[in-house]
Amino acid sequence: MFKNIVIVGMGLIGASIAGAVREAWPEVRLTGIDIDERTRKLAVEKGLVDEAYGDEAFAHVLEGACDLVILATPVDADEPYLQTIADSGYEGIVTDTASTKERVTAMAAATLRYPQNFVPGHPMSGSEVNGIDGARNDLFQGAYWILCPSEDTPPDHIPALHELITGIGARAIIIAPDQHDRAVAVVSHVPHFVASSLVTLAARAADEQQTVMRLAAGGFKDTTRIAAGSPDLWCGIAFDNAEQVKAGLSDMRDILGAFADALEAGDREQLTKLLKDAADVRRSLPAAWVPSSERLLEVRIPISNHPGAVAETTTIASEVGCNIQSIEIDHVTEDRAFLSMILTDEGDIGQLSSKLIGAGYAVSFAPLEPKEHIHV
Repeated sequence: MFKNIVIVGMGLIGASIAGAVREAWPEVRLTGIDIDERTRKLAVEKGLVDEAYGDEAFAHVLEGACDLVILATPVDADEPYLQTIADSGYEGIVTDTASTKERVTAMAAATLRYPQNFVPGHPMSGSEVNGIDGARNDLFQGAYWILCPSEDTPPDHIPALHELITGIGARAIIIAPDQHDRAVAVVSHVPHFVASSLVTLAARAADEQQTVMRLAAGGFKDTTRIAAGSPDLWCGIAFDNAEQVKAGLSDMRDILGAFADALEAGDREQLTKLLKDAADVRRSLPAAWVPSSERLLEVRIPISNHPGAVAETTTIASEVGCNIQSIEIDHVTEDRAFLSMILTDEGDIGQLSSKLIGAGYAVSFAPLEPKEHIHV
């Protein structure tokens, strides 16, 4: 695991990462970088980090024993930090937490001296309470944390980040940057605008006595909770991923239009079908995400002669819906290594096998066997 982590941006996400890492690995040294003096002071007082500095100290901090930099800042703020990392000659792993990936990936490629060490990331969790005041150690429990490695990503980087992510309770998913931005537009960005639209609809319908708002009970509040998020932050996210968000909103308009058309035509059968199709998909989502060990599967893949093998194989696993519970590289000899992935019972194992073989990999599957532990 990492021994010395620098987190740039001690807002909701950065401070929550610090708290979660501190709880899981108290021995890890954590340093915070933030432009706000109050935030830096709170981060130290709460024990989230060992030290906190302003931007002017970032280059000096990188000269220490830092082995991981996490950029927990908006994409618009990333470029100066990436430039400082490049100028410092820092050779460790760099990752980020922005909710869009194509732009920051291109920025890192153009700026960093060692762009292969940048592994784009996105923890899909948040809160309506912004900043360090909303930080929680359990913010990432059960949340998806997306990684977007490239074929140039060094093999050991992904297992190291996977251990960090799963160690604080999140579920690592590995996909390509362009696939990421389309996917999060549908499941995260567009829903935010839908929630905002519902609040606006209710506000417009409210009379002087606020009857509509007083009737807005649990379901409405749960559905629209995310609409209380930072307007500036979400405006930035939308423009960072503008094309995908526009496409998603257009699709959403068509879907709502289909409901309106069915009502206009008095077509009960069509309206029922639209509702049933959505209900069937919603009910099909797994209720229990962590299966028992007898339902886990170990996949071993020789990777010695395949540059970019870790990124490619883990991406294939995610594409067919397989969740990687754990991942490690087993260096059998100096010249031979195996990638070992422990998969849950989600996804299509047949497709996984077929795609891996089609990509030129030998692959073996076996039920996970309990490993003996010697207690000293």
